[in-house]
Amino acid sequence: MLLPMSASHDAPALADLQTTAEGIRVIFGGAWRITAKRPDWTKSAAKLKPARVDFDLEQIEYWDTSLVLFIAAASNWCRVHGVFCNVKALPESLREMVLHFEDKTAVPIPADRPTDFFATVGRASIEFWDRAMQYARFVGECVLSFAYLARNPTKFRWRDTLAEMQRAGAMALPITGLIAFLVGVILAYSGAVILRQFGGDIWVADLVGVTMTREMAAMMTAIVLAGRTGASFAAEIGNMRANEEVDALTTLGIRPIDFLVIPRIVALGLMMPLLALYANALGVVGGMAIAWGLLDIPPPAFWVEMLSIVDASDLMTGMIKATTFGAIIGMAGCLRGLQAERSAAGVGEATTSAVVTAILLIIVSDAIFAVLFNILGW
Repeated sequence: MLLPMSASHDAPALADLQTTAEGIRVIFGGAWRITAKRPDWTKSAAKLKPARVDFDLEQIEYWDTSLVLFIAAASNWCRVHGVFCNVKALPESLREMVLHFEDKTAVPIPADRPTDFFATVGRASIEFWDRAMQYARFVGECVLSFAYLARNPTKFRWRDTLAEMQRAGAMALPITGLIAFLVGVILAYSGAVILRQFGGDIWVADLVGVTMTREMAAMMTAIVLAGRTGASFAAEIGNMRANEEVDALTTLGIRPIDFLVIPRIVALGLMMPLLALYANALGVVGGMAIAWGLLDIPPPAFWVEMLSIVDASDLMTGMIKATTFGAIIGMAGCLRGLQAERSAAGVGEATTSAVVTAILLIIVSDAIFAVLFNILGW
């Protein structure tokens, strides 16, 4: 079925609607020019109720904004009528222009959910594998960039690194200190409720010391920075991508990984251990305050008991975790920023994805560290 046109042309713009098992496939042909007459989607789609709409551009001879307007109209119609519109198969340049013309206030496009359980699992597995490969490639590019900048240190952006260190480190001290102090208070109070029933009040110092140095200081600091600094990286780079500043760097022969990513990863990798030490101190102070006020354990006794069980291996374990968490946060934020769509909504989605990705990888890496350190006897 051909969509009607109001007039003929030497190379007419055609849109052939063919029924498939899944829905409708729109096969484009001819030359789509904004100055010529073209098919109208809304007139011919009024009687259609497909479950899915796909597009085929293999036979098209030429296209400009007229094709973008046609596909955008089809996409908006699908939103209103609850039809899945498959725009992922379109070329990236065309897809991005269509997204700018879409009506964001319309009903969201329903997800393409297959009814078969195994098909759902298969598609989810393929999508997970693709994302894992994207992150692996990005890590590889960062490693190669580190090696390149190590051989050419004069090309490293030291000024940008110092600025990011101030933003991620010094400016994060208040929120990091508050969270660490409250975590120490919670640990001491929860432990005191149990331990004083068995006459082991003094062991609250052991609980707070070991837990803060090995786990909670690095973990809570990483989660705070994932929501604060990682999201900032994703939003900043995503906005640069939307404004075509990243493309400008590539055009000038400057690799975005060297210019934008590595300084941020280095800044977080250097500041995270220092912030973790700061969190350790505030967490111990919080536990000490609860032990003194609730269990009548003076601070000197608390300190001596904590030092009897906390050693350098506990502190080093936390520092290793903190450094790794900082690199993970920097990579997640920069990767999602570079993958952001060229729109305000795309920047928002990239910011959310950066936080979720960073927290997920932090928890996974912490579990791996727990098993590894247990095997090593640390």
